[in-house]
Order: sequence, then C-alpha cells, then structure tokens
Amino acid sequence: MRSVVFYFQVHQPWRLRHYTFFDIGSGREWFDDAENARIVRRVAEKCYLPMNRQMLSAIERLAGRFRISYSISGAALDQFERWVPEVIESFQKLAATGCVEFLGETSHHSLAALASIEEFDRQVLDQAARIERLFGKRPTTFRNTELVITNEVARRAEELGFTAILGEGADQLLGWRSPHRVYRPEGCERIKLLLRSYRYSDDIAFRFSNKSWPEYPLPAERFARWLAGLGEKERFVGLFMDYETFGEHQWEETGIFRFMRELPDACLSTGALDFRTPAELAATLDPVARLDIPRPISWADAERDLTAWLGNPMQKAAHEALYGLLPEVQKLAAAGVEAPYQKWRRLSTSDHVYYMCTKWFSDGDVHKYFSPYATPHDAFISFMNVFDDLSREVRAGLEALPARSTDLPTASTTQPVASAAPRTPDAPATTATQENP
Repeated sequence: MRSVVFYFQVHQPWRLRHYTFFDIGSGREWFDDAENARIVRRVAEKCYLPMNRQMLSAIERLAGRFRISYSISGAALDQFERWVPEVIESFQKLAATGCVEFLGETSHHSLAALASIEEFDRQVLDQAARIERLFGKRPTTFRNTELVITNEVARRAEELGFTAILGEGADQLLGWRSPHRVYRPEGCERIKLLLRSYRYSDDIAFRFSNKSWPEYPLPAERFARWLAGLGEKERFVGLFMDYETFGEHQWEETGIFRFMRELPDACLSTGALDFRTPAELAATLDPVARLDIPRPISWADAERDLTAWLGNPMQKAAHEALYGLLPEVQKLAAAGVEAPYQKWRRLSTSDHVYYMCTKWFSDGDVHKYFSPYATPHDAFISFMNVFDDLSREVRAGLEALPARSTDLPTASTTQPVASAAPRTPDAPATTATQENP
C-alpha cells in the first residue's frame, strides 16, 4: 500500500504600508492593517472556510480514512484571531476529528535558521506551544519556512524533539534517488525526512488550470491512477502545497474544488493507496538511506534554493541589517521593553525580502503575482525606511535603560517541543547512494 501525504501551508504576511523617507520618525503605522484585513477576509471566504468544510466532509464521509496535515504560520494565526476567528474555529473542528496533523514551524515564517539559531529556537518553541493551545496536541513534525532545509536545520529540529521534518524533493538534492521514500539527513540520529514530490504537487498547485497543459483538464480518477501506478518501492507521495491554491490561486471556476472533493474517493478506490499524516508515515517507515544536505534547499522557483529571498544585493542588505539589529532588540526585551522585539519579528517574515526579488525569468510572473509593490526596488525602499524607524526606536530605548545587565536567556534553556531520546555516539555514516532494496 502506498500512502498519499497531504500537507497544506497556510500563511498570510503582515504587509507594510508604502513607507517613505518622510514617514521616518513620524509615528505613522508601519503595517497596512486595512489591506491585511481585506486580503485575509477575502482568502477566508474564497479558500480557508470552503476548503475546511470540504476537508471535514471528506473525513467524516470516509470514516477517517482521509487524513491531512497543515502548517499555519503565526502571522496567519494572528490575523485569523483578529479579523476572521471563524477560520480558527473551522481548523479546530478539523483537529477534533483526530485525522489532521498540525505541524511545527517558525512563529513568524522567518529565515532565522540561516542567521540566528537562538532566534530560530525561540520562534519554533513559541509556535509549538501556540499550536498545542489552539489544537490540543504539540507538533512532532517540523517544516521550516519555505521548506528550507540543510543538515544543520534538521539536526536542530531533532534536538528540539521533532521526529519528522519535511523537505523538497529537488533534483539537485536527490540525483537518481526517489522523493517517494523516507530518508535521514546526514548527522541526524532519529529524525526522518519526508520529501515533496514536486511533479505531482505542481500538477495540482500550478498546472491544474493551464489550458495548454497536455493533461488539461485533469480528472481526479486519472491523477489517482498516476499515483497508484508508481513502482512498488515507492512508499508514499508527498503532495505539499500552499492551501491558498484552492480558491485563491486556482479559482473555483477551474474545477479545483470538485477535483479535491473527488480525489479522496478516487485514491481509495484504486486499492493501492491510503492516506496518512507525516507523523503517521514517519512512525511506520524506516529511512532507506542518509541524505547529505550541505547547502540550503527550498521549494521555491526552478532553482529550489535561496535566491527567491537572498539572491540580490538588496535582499542581502535588508536581511543582514535586520539580523544585525537583533542583539539590541533582544537586550531591550530582556529589560522588559517588548514592543521593538515584536515589531522586529514581524519584519523577519520572509515575504518582505521575497518582494525584493529581481528574478524575472522562469519564475518572474509568480513573484509579481505575490508582491504588493510595483517594483522590487519599491519593496526594498519601503522596508528599509521602516527598518530605519525601528533602529531609531531601539537606540532611544537602549539609551533610556539603566546601566545593568540585560542579557536575554538563550533558547537552549527552554523546554523542547517533545521529549527527545538521549544522543548516542555517531554511527558510521551511510552514503545516500546505499539504498536498501
């Protein structure tokens, strides 16, 4: 039996106003609450609420044989709680079925793993606690922002207690190997790596409504036959995609809701497929090999690397400036001045540097679709003006502090996500080319 593993990413960034040089120091709000509220309400109506109803109906109709997973960013949760609390309630109904897994991630959809492991730890642990409060279970599967993964990210997730981690089945990572098997990242001892099948995921997320695609229109029965017809050694298919695919990126008129309504029955009727959550799959399958991930791999763009966020000088300058300010922001937070730290965290959301991307080749239209700015340069200028405002606020706050130590405790003293087994001496490494039969 081959398992279909559905994972949906739910995220909404805190979009900035178009902030000019003359706004610096004016006290003007940085975040465009009117626009953020408008967008989250629209997406809730078009995607989150109807899809959650449909997923709940499928779980109930199939008596729990249909199983799915979600990762909901802290930024999205903040906006749901503020403007569309019924979305939270609909996810809680899904959680109550016992057929839905909620994953761990960074609380602010950030790139902290690349710049500050202490901030990464804090965001991951904050998010895990929030998911447990909202949905009743602490996450044991981790997905980093934009599926960015390296050996180091996987090891840190393992140290924080996670038992499974998601990644992109990129060609440059796998070579001849299959994305449909479980691996273990190099240097890890317990955590299991489940990879996204970009071919089949993108059939739904990107190609579904493309009338020039040879497979258009794609019925659920044909897609299910593709999955069922994979080789016997292919143990699962990771269908990982943005939840906004449904109703927002692929409009209801494309037939995407009908496709997803029919797909669970179509898969089960093959007799060769079932559905599992990432944690369920990781609990039942052993890794076939170690996989070395020395450089960051993501699920973005044709390159599957970091160039969507850190590929040009503007992006690198903004990223480095932001994390350069982090020690001072943390110093204020340790002294009880929390507001700058919370603002900094909102600015750490990866979308802000994504909007500065200048890749206008194979993936240019995608970047333009998601950006609220006319040009990447506009995004950079607006962000850096806000950053300048925050820097001034931080400097003023530090000058007002009494002369005493305000070191922030490191996150390593914080309770892990889950109880992790004691580390054992490293075993001889097994190369990723030594797959089990």
